[in-house]
Amino acid sequence: MPPSDPKDRLIVALDVDQLGQAESLLDRLSPRVSTFKIGSQLFTAAGPAAVEIVQKRGGRVFLDLKYHDIPNSVAGAVREAARLGVFMLNVHASGGGAMMSAAAQALREEAKGVGARPMLLAVTVLTSLDRAALQRELNVPLSVEGHALHLARLAQASGLDGSVASPQEVRTLRNALGRDWVIVTPGVRPSGGSSDDQARVATPEAAIRAGADYLVVGRPILEASDPEHAAQAFVASIAAASK
Repeated sequence: MPPSDPKDRLIVALDVDQLGQAESLLDRLSPRVSTFKIGSQLFTAAGPAAVEIVQKRGGRVFLDLKYHDIPNSVAGAVREAARLGVFMLNVHASGGGAMMSAAAQALREEAKGVGARPMLLAVTVLTSLDRAALQRELNVPLSVEGHALHLARLAQASGLDGSVASPQEVRTLRNALGRDWVIVTPGVRPSGGSSDDQARVATPEAAIRAGADYLVVGRPILEASDPEHAAQAFVASIAAASK
């Protein structure tokens, strides 16, 4: 089940390239937001220090590094992420069942030593891809929805906790995989907002009503004239759609 407090369902993406920028955003948003995503840009620039600055402010971290490698390498990376004390992390489902099973097993073993086990999610189909790109460039004959469901089912069978999927696949995944399957949804934009480089987007209200547990929001908050107000607006939308 998703968190009862709407602010705990919003994940703000700290997609910046300097630790100082991230700290400034945290100082403004931490009272209103509890969870922050650290992706490849900030983690490459600052490393584990990026995780620490969130945790020092009492926040939780979604480590969005989308591990995709041979099973042994991914298992090792997942162990290190668990030692950082992150709240959730992810792998690419297209790495296959053996890779995902190795990641899940590594987390279970590591949790025996650290106590808390992070949620492990599978990235299904990137929100920047549409059906044409999936078929033409990646030679995947399925629809986006069909491919996302196939990968999410593989992730569930491999022992993962949930998946990352665009708003347009949420309802299908929720109906097929059940209430306990965690769904984290990027590609969320306010009504009338720019979709940027995202091909499959929806409003926060639509994503929540479709069955998303958590919403990941980056540019609509980071690039707003008042990021704190923008974050509050997303939390209000989540609250309204949850009733």
